[in-house]
Amino acid sequence: MLETRDLTIRFGGHVAVDRVSCRFAPGTLTAIVGPNGAGKTTYFNLISGQLRASAGRVLLDGADITALPAPLRTRRGLGRAFQLTQLFPRLTVLENVRLAVQARRAAGRLHLASIWSDHRDWTVRAEELLALVRLTDKRDALAAALPHGDQRKLEVAILMALEPRVYMFDEPTAGMSVDEVPVILELIRALKGERDKTILLVEHKMDVVRELADRIVVLHNGRLMADGAPAEVIASPVVQQAYLGRAPLEEAA
Repeated sequence: MLETRDLTIRFGGHVAVDRVSCRFAPGTLTAIVGPNGAGKTTYFNLISGQLRASAGRVLLDGADITALPAPLRTRRGLGRAFQLTQLFPRLTVLENVRLAVQARRAAGRLHLASIWSDHRDWTVRAEELLALVRLTDKRDALAAALPHGDQRKLEVAILMALEPRVYMFDEPTAGMSVDEVPVILELIRALKGERDKTILLVEHKMDVVRELADRIVVLHNGRLMADGAPAEVIASPVVQQAYLGRAPLEEAA
């Protein structure tokens, strides 16, 4: 479904992502890991369109989307949750999700009367998604007033409202309390069960990677260092060395 071919970006003389080629199939969850500064988020930005590649290509369902801006990639089926939450802070929790539902379901519709007639359906769908992320009791709160963990859950609800075929999660559990993490993991696990969905996950917590990933891709200094089954990659001496000298990879998390 999703593929990068020799994807590269340079910032002056620095090569942040260096000729990374990967294919990501439907029904799989791939964890993208690596030391700080390895190029993981930059690679995500190239795939989702926040950055323009210096060289290489991004393909979705065989179509070259390298030149498309981020909004058009979203319409093609790429959904991205960011490391820093991206919300409408002065709108309510319900309004944030309902706008995403409307963006997905009213695209290309120009008749005001039909849009108003669908408003109730959008609200019902938004309420369903809030129930999934356990934010029903905060539906009328302003997004800016939510604690960090709830803002992360709200962003996941917005992403789900867009109904993407490729989900991209950039450290979805960052800053969340121990009690909040299981909700996010449960949602990602449920998405993984939909065999037509492709999931990419950037995550530093190796216990989360072990629990969810079918495959691990390791980036180091912008290059693809390893790609394979979790047990095989985690046990690799080369990968462990890249993380923290001689320490095991799991300690580096």
